[in-house]
Amino acid sequence: MTNLGKKALNKQRTAKRVPWTGAVAASLILLPGILGGNPALAQKAERNSLTYGELIKKTERGEVAKVELDETEQIAKVYLVGQKSDSPIQVKLLEQNPELINKLKEKNVDFAEVSSANSRAAVGLLINLMWILPLVALMLLFLRRSTNASSQAMNFGKSRARFQMEAKTGVKFDDVAGVEEAKEELQEVVTFLKQPERFTAVGARIPKGVLLIGPPGTGKTLLAKAIAGEAGVPFFSISGSEFVEMFVGVGASRVRDLFKKAKENAPCLIFIDEIDAVGRQRGAGIGGGNDEREQTLNQLLTEMDGFEGNTGIIIIAATNRPDVLDAALLRPGRFDRQVMVDAPDLKGRLEILKVHARNKKIDSSVSLDAIARRTPGFTGADLANLLNEAAILTARRRKEAVTILEIDDAVDRVVAGMEGTALVDSKSKRLIAYHEVGHALVGTLIKDHDPVQKVTLIPRGQALGLTWFTPNEEQGLISRAQIIGKITSILGGRAAEEIVFGKPEVTTGAGDDLQKVTNLARQMVTRFGMSSLGPLSLENQGGEVFLGRDWMNKSEYSEEIASKIDAQVRDIISQSYQTAKTILTENRIALERLVDLLSDQETIEGELFRQIVAEYNQVTDEKIAVSH
Repeated sequence: MTNLGKKALNKQRTAKRVPWTGAVAASLILLPGILGGNPALAQKAERNSLTYGELIKKTERGEVAKVELDETEQIAKVYLVGQKSDSPIQVKLLEQNPELINKLKEKNVDFAEVSSANSRAAVGLLINLMWILPLVALMLLFLRRSTNASSQAMNFGKSRARFQMEAKTGVKFDDVAGVEEAKEELQEVVTFLKQPERFTAVGARIPKGVLLIGPPGTGKTLLAKAIAGEAGVPFFSISGSEFVEMFVGVGASRVRDLFKKAKENAPCLIFIDEIDAVGRQRGAGIGGGNDEREQTLNQLLTEMDGFEGNTGIIIIAATNRPDVLDAALLRPGRFDRQVMVDAPDLKGRLEILKVHARNKKIDSSVSLDAIARRTPGFTGADLANLLNEAAILTARRRKEAVTILEIDDAVDRVVAGMEGTALVDSKSKRLIAYHEVGHALVGTLIKDHDPVQKVTLIPRGQALGLTWFTPNEEQGLISRAQIIGKITSILGGRAAEEIVFGKPEVTTGAGDDLQKVTNLARQMVTRFGMSSLGPLSLENQGGEVFLGRDWMNKSEYSEEIASKIDAQVRDIISQSYQTAKTILTENRIALERLVDLLSDQETIEGELFRQIVAEYNQVTDEKIAVSH
C-alpha cells in the first residue's frame, strides 16, 4: 500500500473513531449528573408496597416467606409465598419494630437485618469517580501529546537522508547513455570503492567529492542512481533543501547527523541533489551574512574537509546553478572533480533513443538516426518524453506500433505545444501561408542556412503556423555568414507579407521574429565583434546573480558607443531584410505555387519543398540531398 493510501486509511479510521470516543466522553461526563440528580434512576421506585399493619397480618396468616430488615433506611424487603416476581415488596418500618420481629420468630419466617450504608457509600464513591475520571483522561491525553511534541522537537535536528545498505535503484551504467565522458569519471569512483588497493598501491587517494554540473534533464540524478546501483556500498540520498528549516541550528545539526551516520557505515556514498539550495555563496544578497543557510553551509564545509577526516565517504552532488555556489565548496579537497553533464550530441542522442526504445514497439520503418538528427539541443529527459508522447499517440490512434507519423507529431508537440484547430480558408490563412513560405523559401535559397524540414499551417501553442529547419551536423561554432543567413530567413516572413499585401497590411505575426533578429544582431555587435566597430566585447556586465541579473546592470562604455551599437544593429537587420525581399521578389512564381500547395495540403515536407524550389531556381545539392 502506498503512503498516500495509508494516510487515507488512517484518516478514515480516525473519522470512524471520533464519534465513538466523543459519545464515551459525553456519557462519562453526563452519567454522574443523571444518576445523582434523578433519584428515580439511583434507586428503584416503590411500586409494590404494603403498610406495616398489612405486613403483620400476612405474617400471621403465614403468607410471608422471607424478610430483609434495613433499619438504617427503615425499610423491610418482603418476599411472599408463591410470589412470581423476583422483586421484593417494600414496607416502611417504624423506628422500633419488636412486634414484627416477634411475629416473624413465631411463624419461623426467614428474616435478616441488613444495612445499606455500605452500598450507599460505594455508590457515592462511584459517582465521585465518574466526575474525576474524565478529567484524568484529559490530563493523560495532554501529557501524551506534549511528550510526542517534545520527542518530535528532539528529532527535528536528525538527518532526513534516505539510507540503503545496498541501493536497489534499478539503474545501471548500461541504462545511462549519451554522457560517456561523465560515465567514465563516475565508473572510476565506483572502482575506487570496490578496489581501493588498486589506486592506493601507486599513492593515489580516493576523491572526496564529485560535482555533477549541467542543465536540467541531462541525466545528473540518473547518473547518481547508476552509481548507487553499481557501487554495492551503503548509499545516503538527500536534497539540499531538506537541510534548511525555519529554526536556527537545525540545518547544521542535520549535516552533523548525516555525516555521523555515514562514518558509521563507511565506505559509503552520499548524494546531495540540488546542492545550490544549501551551498550558495556566503555574504551575498540582501540578507545578513549570519543566516541559517550559511550556518548549514559552514557545517557542510567542515564535515567535507575539516579538522577531522571522513575517510571512505564520497560525496556526489548535482546542480544546474554552479555560478551561485560558494568558492570554498568547489575547491579540491571537497569536490575534487567537477563533471559536466551537458546536452548530448548526435551520437549521444542516438544512444539515448536506443535505450528508451527498448520497451516500446517501434515500427521497422522508423529511423532513430533521423530522429536524433532532427532533435538538436534535446536533453535525455526531452528524448524520453518524446518517445513517450509518441507511444501515447499510438495508443490513442489504436495502432500496434509507433510510426514516423507519431514521432513527427510528438516532436511538434514537445517543441511547440498541443495541436490547435486547423484554420479555415480565409485571408488570414493565406497570409500565414505567405509568412511561413517566406521563411522557408529564403532559408532554402540563401547560402549557409539549415535545410527546411517541414512547413505547416497547423497551429501549435501560440503559433498559427510553423517552419522547421534541421541542421545537417552538430554546430559547435557558428560563423558570421550563418548568423546573417538565420537573421535573413527569420525576416523572410515579414518580407513576404510586405511584398504581397503591401506595408499597410503587414501584421503583428512577425513580432517574435523581430525580437529574435534584434537579439542576434546585438550579440553580433556587442559579444562576437562581428561589426564595423571591430573585435570589441561591449556586452553589459550583469548584476549579482543573487540580486537578479538585470538588477544593477551596468555598461562600461559611453553613450556615443551605445549609439554606434544601435546603428550597427539597425544596419545588420536592414540589410538582411532587403536581402530577404530581393530573394522573394526574384522567386515570386515559386512563392505563389508553394503558398497554393500549402493552403491546400496544410503541410509540406522538406524534400517536396526543395524539389518545387529547384524547378524555378538552383538549390545547392547539399540541401536537396537532405534525408529524413
